[in-house]
Formats: sequence, C-alpha cells, structure tokens
Amino acid sequence: MDYNLNSSDAYASLKIKDFQWFVTARFLLTFGIQMQSVIVGWQVYQLTHSALSLGLIGLSEAIPFFSVTLFAGHIADIVSRKKIILVSNLVYLICAVALLLISTKFNFILTEHGVFPIYVIIFTTGLARGVISPATSAYAAQLVPRELFGNASTWNSLAWQTAEVTGPAAGGLIYGFYGIGYAYLLVIIMSAAGFTFFTLVSPKPLPERKVKESIRASLSQGLRFVFNEQIILSAITLDMFAVFFGGAVSVLPIFADRVLHIGAKGLGFLRAAPAVGEIIMSIVQAHYPPFKNAGRNLLFCVFGFGLSMICFALSKNFYLSIFLLLLSGLFDNVSVVIRATIMQLFTPDEMRGRVSAVNGIFIGSSNELGSFESGLAATIMGLIPSVIFGGSMTLIVVAAIRIFAPKLKNLKM
Repeated sequence: MDYNLNSSDAYASLKIKDFQWFVTARFLLTFGIQMQSVIVGWQVYQLTHSALSLGLIGLSEAIPFFSVTLFAGHIADIVSRKKIILVSNLVYLICAVALLLISTKFNFILTEHGVFPIYVIIFTTGLARGVISPATSAYAAQLVPRELFGNASTWNSLAWQTAEVTGPAAGGLIYGFYGIGYAYLLVIIMSAAGFTFFTLVSPKPLPERKVKESIRASLSQGLRFVFNEQIILSAITLDMFAVFFGGAVSVLPIFADRVLHIGAKGLGFLRAAPAVGEIIMSIVQAHYPPFKNAGRNLLFCVFGFGLSMICFALSKNFYLSIFLLLLSGLFDNVSVVIRATIMQLFTPDEMRGRVSAVNGIFIGSSNELGSFESGLAATIMGLIPSVIFGGSMTLIVVAAIRIFAPKLKNLKM
C-alpha cells in the first residue's frame, strides 16, 4: 500500500478513503449499540428495580460472546472480513427491530414473560458481537499502512468514544422525552446506516497463511502466541481486570435513581461523561502520541482510572460525579489507544483474527462480566462499597502488573 502519506501528520489515516468509510460505519453502528444499551438498562430497571437484573444484562451478552469469539477469530483469518462484518451488523439490526416490537406493538410479551425476552435478544447480540469483534480489528489493520497503526488506533478510538457520548445521551434523552418506541426506532436507523457505510469499504484479500492447519491447531496457535508474548499478555490482562473490577456502567441507573436523583435524562449524561473524556484525550493523542514511554503511561493511566472510580462512588453531587466519570474516560482512552497499537504492531498479519479474538475474550467480555460483577457486588455489599471495592482492586492489579511484567513497564514505541 503506497499512500504517500506523512506518518507525522495527525490526520494521515483519515486521508485514506476506505478508512474514512470504515470509521464512519463503526461510529454509526456503535452509536446505535450504545443507545440500545442505555435504553435496555433503564427499561429493565423500570421493570424490575433490581441491581442483579441489570447485571444479568451483561451476563446474557458475555456468555455467547465467550462461546463464539475464539472460533470467530479463526474464521476472520480464512473468510472475507468484510462479509463477516456485514452479516453481524445485519443481526444487530434485526435485534433492534425485535426490541422495538416487544416494547411497543407486542408489549404483552413482556407482561407475560417479564424481562426474559429482552435477555434472549441481548444473548443474540452477544453472538453477533463475538463474531464481528475479531473481524473488525483485523480488517482495520488492512486499511492503513503499518506506520499509521498508532494514528489509526487514535481516530478509531475517537469514533468509538464519540458514539459512546452521543449514543447514551441520545438514548436517555429520547427515551425520557419521547418514549421507548422512538428511542428504539433511532437505534434501528443508526444500525442500518452503519451497514450501508460498511458496504462502501473496499474488500481486502486475506493475508496468506504459511501453514494450513486444523481448526483446533489454528486456535491453539493464536492462544500460544498471546501467552508467549509478555507485552501483549500483560497489556490485555491489565485492561481486562481494570474493566472487570473498575467499571460501574451497569449500576449507573441506580446511582441516577437513588444517589443523584436525576432520572433517565440524567442517566444519559452519566453514561456519556466517560466518553466525553475519551474524546478529549483522543484529540490530544492524535497530536501528541503517548508512545514514547508507552508502558509507563499505560500503568499510570489505569491507576488513575481506578482512583477516579473510587472517588465517583463517594460523590453525592451530580456535577462532581460527571467530572469524575469524565476524568475516568481521559485515563481510559490512553490505555485503549496504547493497547490497540500494541496489538497491531506485535501481531503477524495472518494471525490478526485469532489474536483479536483472544484480546476480545480478555477485554470485550470483561465489560459484560464486569457488569454482572457490579450488579452482584452491589447486591451483596451495597452500591457504594461495591464500586469502591472495584476501584481498589484495579489499583492492586496495576501494582501487580508493574512488578511481574517488566517488559511492559519499560515499553517504548
């Protein structure tokens, strides 16, 4: 690929047409998914008023994600990644339609069966997420030259986090002002728009695999590669435990209702606050990349993330809570960009799907399992102590990684 681009240009990767379409499509689909997340969370909370029920939303998506993602990584290395993305996007679209129908025209289903049908639909989106995740990561690496991996990771993160700001805010506000029907309708529109833009990205040939092996051998090779690379393993382990213990997204509806008393509209702003911080940091990192002392910066920012969540748990003021969530997003974005760049730089082309799948198990599923952990811990310990516990565990994990993974601590890129 000869794009004649200056790698020091902060906007270099955005000058590649395929990457433009890809980032736009990812933003639109993510916008819809994040909208759906906050709508489903508030809907389930209104139906059950249960922290555990909120946690089960995450578990119902994590189980299928775990089940398929390794195999999906193998498929992403032997089947057109664009086709995988389009089919998975279509499944998301169908699920959004199903949520709209059972929440409006066929709402007797929820009356008769409770929230179980919602969990079934979320289970299906978990399957789609498990399939699309390794294909998306591997496909993105084919759209830009190697010297722009860091720059592309930054803009990819910016698109994702912008969607995380606008999606939850739109979900909470539209739900609050216009009702659940219009909220789910916008999810459908955004998912369909994402599908359309993904079709515009040029299909890319799969990297040639040097050795033909069985599915079992192929999956084993991906796992061995990750576990033998200390830098990759420690980076994704750090992020996994930070998200698993430190996140409090699934219990934000309870903070909105019982602690801050701000309702669905305020919940949208709480959900959006971390991503506002991530957007700010993404723009900063595009101009001032954090790779010179990447390992040190990664550890410092994950520590800052855990500390922010502890302070958030203690806050009783809406504006202070917003600021602390925004601060957590600032720290988290540095971690996301550094880890994504590590994955791209240290992974051979022909193994990107499988390594992305392993990364997805560590990172992606920790979001859903972290949601379950948050709901379960809030039920057992109480809301505020559970978030303090999670943030404290994050700080402990950072200290352990610093001691036992010296290659990561000293990493410079």
